[in-house]
Amino acid sequence: MSKNKNIFNKKELLPEQIEEILLMLKTRFESNMDRHKDIKWVEVQAKLEANTQKLWSLNEMEITGGEPDVVGYDKDKDEYIFYDCSAESPKGRRSICYDRQALESRKKNRPENNAIDMAMDMGIEILSEEEYQGLQRLGEFDLKTSSWIKTPTEIRKLGGAIFCDRRYDHVFVNHNGAESYYGSRGFRGSLRV
Repeated sequence: MSKNKNIFNKKELLPEQIEEILLMLKTRFESNMDRHKDIKWVEVQAKLEANTQKLWSLNEMEITGGEPDVVGYDKDKDEYIFYDCSAESPKGRRSICYDRQALESRKKNRPENNAIDMAMDMGIEILSEEEYQGLQRLGEFDLKTSSWIKTPTEIRKLGGAIFCDRRYDHVFVNHNGAESYYGSRGFRGSLRV
């Protein structure tokens, strides 16, 4: 049985798992204050404790290598925004194609999963190009890997999908067939709490 599921296989954490993920998130939050200068952990924790379903999603982000952290606060919606802040694309989410349609179009050598379904199963959103650019303003990410991002419908209808990475001190937006997958490409997600 997976360590992140209880015996009923619901998307819930056990009390000790809640304590563990909260401590991990607090430690990361305090170690990276430049990502969230005007935000107080005690307020973030109160929101998290009131919404354990979101804690389950953050735990999923963590166990797949995403290292989620607070990157902003939406005053209008009263929501804290978490992104995957791992240096490279999360290791537990690589070697996947873009979406279910792309996965099913492969006749052989299919990847195990796809970015859109994985994000949905985790209860998170895949980063948009704007969000990815915002993440890159907080540090240097994907220097050796790349991450699928939300692809505009017009591009996807033609069989393509887009991904981003950082090379030569610049953030690049690139394209590939949506069915392609590489050991160095995964996806980054966001979650609002």
